[in-house]
Amino acid sequence: MSDWTVTQGPRPLRRPRALSPLREHLRDTFWFAPTAAMVGVFVVWLVAQELDAALVRSLQENGDFDTLADLLRFADDAKTVVSAVGSAMMTFIGVVFSISLVAVQMASGQFTPRVVRLFVRSRITKATFAVFLATFVLTLLVLTSYDSNVDPRAATSVPLVQSVLTLLMVALSLLLFVMYVNATLRLMRVSHVIARIAAESFRVAALMPVPAEDGGASALGPVTAWVAHDGQGGVLRDVHVARLVRVARGHGVVLRLVPRIGDFLVPGTPVLAVHGGTAPSRRSLRFALSVGVERTFHQDLAFGLRQLSDIGLRALSPAVNDPTTAVQALDRVVQILAALSRRPLDAVTHRDRRGVVRLVQPVPGWAELVDLGFTEVRACAVGSPQVTRRLLAGFDDLLRLVPPERCEPLLRHRELLRQAVERTAPTPADRAFALRPDRQGIG
Repeated sequence: MSDWTVTQGPRPLRRPRALSPLREHLRDTFWFAPTAAMVGVFVVWLVAQELDAALVRSLQENGDFDTLADLLRFADDAKTVVSAVGSAMMTFIGVVFSISLVAVQMASGQFTPRVVRLFVRSRITKATFAVFLATFVLTLLVLTSYDSNVDPRAATSVPLVQSVLTLLMVALSLLLFVMYVNATLRLMRVSHVIARIAAESFRVAALMPVPAEDGGASALGPVTAWVAHDGQGGVLRDVHVARLVRVARGHGVVLRLVPRIGDFLVPGTPVLAVHGGTAPSRRSLRFALSVGVERTFHQDLAFGLRQLSDIGLRALSPAVNDPTTAVQALDRVVQILAALSRRPLDAVTHRDRRGVVRLVQPVPGWAELVDLGFTEVRACAVGSPQVTRRLLAGFDDLLRLVPPERCEPLLRHRELLRQAVERTAPTPADRAFALRPDRQGIG
């Protein structure tokens, strides 16, 4: 077990679970939800078909042929609606999701390719696509259940329950369509994308363990063995903390993770340092590390700042020239750094049930986070007074919040920005204007 308890408000937060490679793969794909929905609607149709058959048999056994005739007329009227829904649904799906692909492409070009994951992993998008396809499949199945015999005494099937189920699926499709359009429009607005990234970053920060004072790598002693990465190359997305702690306790050693979450792992390079004993077997470490093709927010403290920095850089490029978006990204960068300003960083320790340190996990330090949030935007912001003013205001706000030992990176960036503006501003008045702190840039 780990040596930390995270609280946010009155209720403690759960420790983040290790990523399941299968679960993450399914969340990054579009085929699973529609396939599951179509299989599910087929099972529901079988049940509804059996209910309709049981209803017809019950009415025939009771001799209530007048009611059965009324149901046949209702089913015949409903068949027209079901046929119209079936013919229009696939066209509707094609038009809606063609617009979605255009929206994804626009967002990727306007913000950063890394925000495409917000669209791909959107639950409302997958739910809408799944329900649309399930409705289309249901209409085809229902149409096969209609009986051409209009004689109540000889009828074998009256798809009453199936027709009502189809109408309910159509209503659900329309509701999800409205929700989907609203969610897509929100994701196309830069303020909502930036706010979503910031919210994910705050969630990671809230769930991040607090390092113990005696848990640094310097107290572990010499390295006695190394464990190399023998899987496929890719980005380290997640560490199964509980599994690594159990393995280290069973072997009587301390494990230290060499790469940070978000680092690219090359096969054959060291991934774990062993202190105090022999290296655990490959089998015991199976599934302890999750490697994928791209970073995720899970356990990755720096990923949010990386995306915000990318958005700011794209906004300041000559092709886009949108300093207001850069200012909005800087607002969230300052907010995230303010939330981390007094948190212990650099390393995280995890202990077993007896309180013995078993795993040391590196995390970005304060200076690295400040550099990530400001360096690239600061280098491109020299020609934009709006962004330089917002940067200076952000530096001033953070300098009021951080402890004295964390002021140096902020003062360094502030001085570098001042020197760059003084070199490039044509007149003293322009320099004074660009170096005046303003939280809105120029309002």
